[in-house]
Parts: sequence; C-alpha cells; structure tokens
Amino acid sequence: MSEYADVGFKIIKSIVICKITGEYLVDQILDSDINPIMISSFVSALSMFGKENMGKIEEISVKGIDVEMVVVSKHDLILITMMDRDFHKNIIREHGQKILNLFHKMYENELEDCCEINKFKDFKDVLLSEIQACLDRMKEIEGKRGILKAGLEYMEK
Repeated sequence: MSEYADVGFKIIKSIVICKITGEYLVDQILDSDINPIMISSFVSALSMFGKENMGKIEEISVKGIDVEMVVVSKHDLILITMMDRDFHKNIIREHGQKILNLFHKMYENELEDCCEINKFKDFKDVLLSEIQACLDRMKEIEGKRGILKAGLEYMEK
C-alpha cells in the first residue's frame, strides 16, 4: 500500500457489488457506518424504477453533503461506490467497469444461483487492489496538474 492509501481510504468509503435485482453479493466497506445491504436495495430500486419508466439506467449519481455515490451497471450487476465528494468520478467509472468485468468473468457460472454469498468473499482482495489503483491514478493526475500549473505559472512570468 502506498502512503496515499491512508488518506485515500478516507476518500473512498465503500464499494458494493449486487445483482441488478438488488441481491447483495460482495463489498469492501472502509467506513463502518455504511450498510451494504441497504445500499444494494436502494440502488436496485432506483434501477428498476428507471428501467420501467426511463429505459435502462447505466449510471446513477447521488450527492450528499460530504459523500457522493456513483453507480455503474454492467452484466446485470451493479457496482456502488461511496466516496468523498472531491474524488475524481471518471476514475471510479473507469475502474467500476473493470471491476464488474473481472467479477463477471470470475463468477459468471455462480451468479445464476447465488444463495451462498461467501463464495464471493475472495473478491474483497480484488476490490482493495482496485481501490489502491484508483488512489494511485488520482495521485498521478494530481501530480500532472501540479506540474501543468507550475509550468503555466512559469510561462506567465
């Protein structure tokens, strides 16, 4: 883990994966106040409402005072990320698609009958790894912005 992870794990609060029907599958909760089953049910209800009234929803964004939720859907799965409002949403969307592809590839056969969610427990390590990748990408972007800003300031002199 990088030195950035300590700060980053305060930025990303949780990642939850569920079926489009709302069935909770796996999570990586970094903030103990978050209930993954409640989040799964809430987002699934929004998705079903959208599907019946607006067509398939590919992404949902919910903003609170300090927290933002980004939802990505693929393979009849939903990935829900709760994070600090200042986090780069495009990074989450990009990694969210990747995470859902990995999860689907690893567990495609088990998803039909997923009464036993413990079989998805090993994916928690993948989620931690992807959180770290998001944080590293954010650090890289912030570094490039700093270099660009310094260069622009130099050119203005």
